[in-house]
Amino acid sequence: MPAALMVPLVALLISLAHTGQQESGIVNGREAKPHSRPYMVSVQQKNQHICGGFLVSESFVMTAAHCLTWGESLTVLLGVHDMSRRSDRVEVKLYHIHPGFNADTLDDDIMLLQLKNAVKKSKTVKLIDRPKRDKDEKPKTVCSVAGWGATKTNGTASRRLMEANVTVVDRKGDSGGPLVCNGTAVGVVSFNTENCDKPEAPNVYTQISKYLSWIEYIIGSTN
Repeated sequence: MPAALMVPLVALLISLAHTGQQESGIVNGREAKPHSRPYMVSVQQKNQHICGGFLVSESFVMTAAHCLTWGESLTVLLGVHDMSRRSDRVEVKLYHIHPGFNADTLDDDIMLLQLKNAVKKSKTVKLIDRPKRDKDEKPKTVCSVAGWGATKTNGTASRRLMEANVTVVDRKGDSGGPLVCNGTAVGVVSFNTENCDKPEAPNVYTQISKYLSWIEYIIGSTN
């Protein structure tokens, strides 16, 4: 898996104590300040949250390729913090799955969702920077993750967006969200080597910088 980041728990300078909030989708997580991550979107199938995603241009959301189920259409919610509140929903026009994606091994687990309508940036809807060159993050770089994922294996999604400055235990609902380092999305949450109930296991992120040529080609060819 040459284009993946494996991030053990000890690699991110753990600084938070466990909150014990049962609605958290992030281990050692806390509720994010509302709309403090305006690039985050909820990727939904049949109006149900299945994955996180993030805006990388006015017309594209980046997420994990394994979030797509063949034969099912997806929509995205923009500017959302609390799932119980009304948010803008946008249909997906095209699904750009990396040609190297393998559903069995989750190699090249990255996808761009081309939106039917370009979004208008606002206080609650903004883009996040992506890497400008291929580089590896240094060990002990403090990064962050966020999502509406489940609290445990086979659990339900969190109603509010959660965040943490620790290595997350990836679970249904957190997949597709960004690993953010110094304000830049450097990884896409792919999977945990064990399951939701084993926070000591490393998480695997698809390393965005390894796919810059493909990303620029897809976004550039549709503008």
